[in-house]
Amino acid sequence: MSSVFASTIGSRTLGITYPLLALTIGASPMQVGWVTFALTVPGLLFYMLAGVLADRIDPRSIMMFTETVRGFTILTICLAILFGQVTIAHIVLAALLEGGMLIAYTLAETALLAKFIPLESTTRGLALSETGIHFAVLAGRPLGGVLFQCGALVAFAVNAVLFLFSGGILSAIIERRKARRPRLSSAAKAWQGVRRVRIKPIIEEISEGFHELRRHRFLRHAIAATTSTNLAINTIIVIFLTGSAGLSPILVGLVLAMGGIGGLIGSNLTRLAAVARFIRPSLKVLAIQMWVWVFAVGITTLAEPVYYGLATLVTGFTGSLINVSIRAYELRNVERAKLARVVSVHRLASHGAVCLAAPVGGWLATVTNGSHEGPMLVFMFTLLCAFACSFVMPRWRRWRGLLNSS
Repeated sequence: MSSVFASTIGSRTLGITYPLLALTIGASPMQVGWVTFALTVPGLLFYMLAGVLADRIDPRSIMMFTETVRGFTILTICLAILFGQVTIAHIVLAALLEGGMLIAYTLAETALLAKFIPLESTTRGLALSETGIHFAVLAGRPLGGVLFQCGALVAFAVNAVLFLFSGGILSAIIERRKARRPRLSSAAKAWQGVRRVRIKPIIEEISEGFHELRRHRFLRHAIAATTSTNLAINTIIVIFLTGSAGLSPILVGLVLAMGGIGGLIGSNLTRLAAVARFIRPSLKVLAIQMWVWVFAVGITTLAEPVYYGLATLVTGFTGSLINVSIRAYELRNVERAKLARVVSVHRLASHGAVCLAAPVGGWLATVTNGSHEGPMLVFMFTLLCAFACSFVMPRWRRWRGLLNSS
């Protein structure tokens, strides 16, 4: 858990410090959008492959490798800052690599959790995991603003230390396990995993993940709901970030940290039996989430930092409840040997929305000149998606059956 906590804080801090660094060197709103896009676009390229690898290779080995790469990548940014040679191209390339490593890390973490959380205590175990994540979000976002206020070099140096610390913890665990079972090292296990992937074509294993997902109606609808809501709120965040040049970095971090506060409240409430019953996987729960997000996005049309903060608070709260519901369903109902691949399909869609939100938010901020019109367009999109989730998708199977029978 120490590794996950340090890694999550580092990731959330970078979500603030990368755009702020771009603004510091005079980047335009569109360029800031592309920097955020670079953090998310690897999800479109590598999620499926990372899911296959996480099902085949020792998760700890994957996590250790990715954390080490992320640490040294951030160190290159530190050197560029130190010598005054920071460029948008360097920031984008570093963000691309960071995004790819984050994907591999999170999927390996999911595979590792599946091995240690008993089915009878799935909700409680996932609530604890979700609480840790949101606590890191709460700490990471304002920490990014505070550290950047102290200087860009300080902010990125702390990030590098966090990732290298996380990788060091995982390395120590692997070495300890290797000492207990010397007959097979972690490197040998990783190589065996790679060999198993080669024996069975990767494309076939990816296809198995899609086929497994098709068996679960709730997960299919959950993908549609989380994809649309992720697109909406992350577009709003990018609009806020691109217009934050005149705000204190600490204020920017605090506004976005409200999502962590909401997530902490929601994930802790899922430990209560009454709340756990309320969020049992169903299409009704997904529809309620959508309408709550309509309200949250709607208040951002007032275009003040306090309303952006309230929106991230509300979406963090409901998002944590739904995350526990979806993850509990996955652990209980998806075949364990295919879990990472199914999760990778789900996250590919939702992450693709996050990826798309970056240039869309930058474009909206540019064409609307930072007015309330950008959030208003996002609000209309969210309203349309909520209507579809509540009234169209639940009836689609019946309508399709009537069309086929006619």
